Amino acid sequence: MNAVDQIKQTVTKNDVVLFMKGTKMMPQCGFSSKVAGILNYLGVEYTDVNVLADPEIRQGIKDFSDWPTVPQLYVKGEFVGGCDIAIEMALSGELDTLLETSGITFDKDAANKIREANG
Repeated sequence: MNAVDQIKQTVTKNDVVLFMKGTKMMPQCGFSSKVAGILNYLGVEYTDVNVLADPEIRQGIKDFSDWPTVPQLYVKGEFVGGCDIAIEMALSGELDTLLETSGITFDKDAANKIREANG
């Protein structure tokens, strides 16, 4: 199985996937840390894929999404965006809506606290 096939399988078999540098417990870059931090704080169960562990996946995810950077967030097989988009969506409430309509469990009080702290 090539990298793109592996990526496709990962995003279709898991409700929420974060392709990142490092892991959700030990991010290896600030941007990955921010997105993982949002998901962790919201209590979202997600699959993390460390692109640093496999150069083919690292390049393959960029080709798969036609997005030049990592991290990349996927919900229900759909590409959501990178760090700036995830932050913007968390602050605007769009991430709440996406998670709710996708049937993803998350802590709504934590989501509100993010907006209150950054309002």
